[in-house]
Amino acid sequence: MAIVRIPPVLRPSTGGAKEVDAVGDDVGAVLRSLADAHPDTQTQLFADGGELNRYVNVYLNDEDVRVLGGLDTAVTDGDVIVILPAMAGG
Repeated sequence: MAIVRIPPVLRPSTGGAKEVDAVGDDVGAVLRSLADAHPDTQTQLFADGGELNRYVNVYLNDEDVRVLGGLDTAVTDGDVIVILPAMAGG
């Protein structure tokens, strides 16, 4: 089981939880498990094709999954996944 750290902007979708446990063998499966348990996160995390939304950054144990194996990056028990929505503005 992995620990998923939830950013403040997504916490209303997880009942206010700062962290949730989620299962899966890879990052994509863990995030889909999160979305299954908290359906409001689905459209915030994933685009229509199932890939990560382009403004969502995901880190596995402090490493950006985009430079690892993306959603296919293997996850083991106790790993920490951090979701960081990109900020924009001007």
